[in-house]
Amino acid sequence: MSELRIPFNKPALLGQEFEYVRKAIKRGKISGDGHFTKLCQELLKRKTGAASVLLTTSCTHALEMAALLLDIQPGDEVIVPSFTFVSTANAFVLRGARPVFIDSRPDTLNVDEEQIEALLTERTKAIVPVHYAGVGCEMDRIMEISQRRGIPVVEDNAHGLFGSYRGRQLGTFGSMATQSFHETKNISCGEGGALLMNDPKFIDRAEIIREKGTNRANFFRGQVDKYTWVDLGSSYAPSDVLAAFLYAQLKSAERIQSARRAIWWRYFRELAGWAAEHGIPLPKIPAECEQAYHMFYLRMPSLEDRQAFIQHLGAHGILSVFHYVPLHLAPMGRKFGGKKGDCPVAEAVSERLVRLPFYFDLSQSDQEQVIKAICAFHPAGSPWVAAQPGPPLHAMHRQ
Repeated sequence: MSELRIPFNKPALLGQEFEYVRKAIKRGKISGDGHFTKLCQELLKRKTGAASVLLTTSCTHALEMAALLLDIQPGDEVIVPSFTFVSTANAFVLRGARPVFIDSRPDTLNVDEEQIEALLTERTKAIVPVHYAGVGCEMDRIMEISQRRGIPVVEDNAHGLFGSYRGRQLGTFGSMATQSFHETKNISCGEGGALLMNDPKFIDRAEIIREKGTNRANFFRGQVDKYTWVDLGSSYAPSDVLAAFLYAQLKSAERIQSARRAIWWRYFRELAGWAAEHGIPLPKIPAECEQAYHMFYLRMPSLEDRQAFIQHLGAHGILSVFHYVPLHLAPMGRKFGGKKGDCPVAEAVSERLVRLPFYFDLSQSDQEQVIKAICAFHPAGSPWVAAQPGPPLHAMHRQ
């Protein structure tokens, strides 16, 4: 196999990251809730329209905060997609909840909103849709169910910052939403996240939970003469050094998104003929959605074709990767009763999906090499069918 010259992912660096990190260090306060943390929070609040934004050390921690804010208790149930990263479920399982896994739509790979209502019980305490690949879920239908049944929605928007659904920013529909700034995301600080609150009733308690369960934020605003332990909580605030790095990325968000948009559409245009010839569906973007340009993926005819495709690109020095193992089939998921056939679309997608190299400074010449290598591959299998499961998969690529 050739040396892998074109990686799957490379975090964007735009120049000001180092300058802002130096400034953060020079200011003499590099712990949480410093100058750059506040700048990031205000910028995100302004751009998304959320009522409040709190930076966190990861999207996982933002989800854990959401579970605490909803007072999730042992025996509660939470609706989560099977085709997602483990944190979506784990944050609620840590509070004693039982994850109820829901299948994906075969077009966008988002949660199948028409299956939600049948899974609700008197123990359901939250619905957690994931905007897969930064393409919005059918939020009109999801929110209609939420409001009619009185069940809060927490949007896992790890993929979808600056994407929108019917002109409204993803992450602003549910009571809360979570963001990721992991190095695989469009905008990154290596590890980081944010909790967006759209329902103001959660804001005060979120500050307490994020500050180890203390009313420290009130103390610094002069509202109390000392701060103390008042609630559950943990240390969820990131270092201001990470926030400084993130602020540089957020200020350059339009530049990052513009570059990724061009890369995504070039894949879409130049692979259309090859994909049609081999019965390989390209990503589906509904007309009501403006995607976040987070990833470009293909769904091969079979698991064997997917593995051969990854090896074929590897032989050309190109790294491509698969994605999630369905959570209901993972060892932990099986402990909650998950079994093969529960979520057939997720099972089929997991075995066939492959993600292409996609990052801010992917050059035109390197992308051309990727496209040429893809077009030289001829899958042996029949066209992909969403409900046709294949052999089990035993590995998962990170996030």
